[in-house]
Amino acid sequence: MSEWTIISNPARVFGFVQQHVPIYATGGMQGLGLEKDGELVAGVLYEGFNGVNAWMHVGATPGKRWMTKTFLRAAFVYPFVQLGCKRVSGYVEASNMVAREFDEHLGFKQEAVLQGAASDGGDVILYVMRKEDCPYVDSK
Repeated sequence: MSEWTIISNPARVFGFVQQHVPIYATGGMQGLGLEKDGELVAGVLYEGFNGVNAWMHVGATPGKRWMTKTFLRAAFVYPFVQLGCKRVSGYVEASNMVAREFDEHLGFKQEAVLQGAASDGGDVILYVMRKEDCPYVDSK
């Protein structure tokens, strides 16, 4: 039987997420990872916490069934409960339909479009999840 483990190791999670998402390390970056039988299969990084908002970046091994309820809850409890964020934000290149569908499936809402800001010359879409709209934590 497979064993799932949530880890808190920002450096290891950063290395994993960076293999899947173009991201640069920033001071104070935090991360949670999900291991299956000792192998890191998903990670989420948090950066830029300003007292209200944190930026969230997710990377995962394609094809792995990693989106467990326990990991989703942990991924949103950290910013909303531990940090006290009112919102978390993420950005996705408009051409990355897999990432866009993933964010929208989780409940993120499109907030803005940065025209021409993507590495491919296309647009970047900014997404937001507000605490009161997050189905993974009690927002009361």
